[in-house]
Amino acid sequence: MLMREDYIISLKKLSVFQRKNLVLSDVNLKLRKGEFAYLIGKTGSGKSSLLKTLYAELPVIEGEASIAGYDLKTLKNKDIPFLRRRLGIVFQDFQLLEDRSVFDNLMFVLKATGWTDKRLAEQRIHDVLLQVDLVAKGYKMPHQLSGGEQQRVAIARALLNQPEVILADEPTGNLDPETSNGILRLLMNISEGGQAVIMATHNYNLIYKFPARIIKCEEGTIIASANQLD
Repeated sequence: MLMREDYIISLKKLSVFQRKNLVLSDVNLKLRKGEFAYLIGKTGSGKSSLLKTLYAELPVIEGEASIAGYDLKTLKNKDIPFLRRRLGIVFQDFQLLEDRSVFDNLMFVLKATGWTDKRLAEQRIHDVLLQVDLVAKGYKMPHQLSGGEQQRVAIARALLNQPEVILADEPTGNLDPETSNGILRLLMNISEGGQAVIMATHNYNLIYKFPARIIKCEEGTIIASANQLD
């Protein structure tokens, strides 16, 4: 369970490993519900490894870690799918199914996560498309959408099961500046609605334009957690 009820993420003296290689050590972090934070650091500094630890792709071997009510150190493999339903994960490369429409991409996820009532599923798809301002694009195929629209679909997909945390790994990495601004506004709106958001990024222009808490990976650990850049 969570160490404190108002913290949706709690890490204490956590070590992050990729296979047997130590990537980060002595990681201490707490994130509240509805909080937005940037995760920054040089390539190879451990940002993606930290996110992978949070969504249980990498195991917790040393230290303490909890997210969305799950203790990651004692988490059993059979419970990982249930954890991930409480998380929304957004990648840089969208990962949409190219052979089906936006609507069918989203329906595929709902069916895979146990939704059986077609009417409720269709309403949920409508709700998330409305939230990302794509309600008129449900019939489109991914290749008919711009990069920004595809990323909005990916965010809609992440929102389907009303997650408590959104983990976004370089979600604007392939997008132009104006489109990136729109995606960031969307993610910040999501956090204002009560869902915590951690966004890994190299784009410091976004951070200057949209200030928020900063979590910095450097020298093998997290060395900064503030609302400013060094």
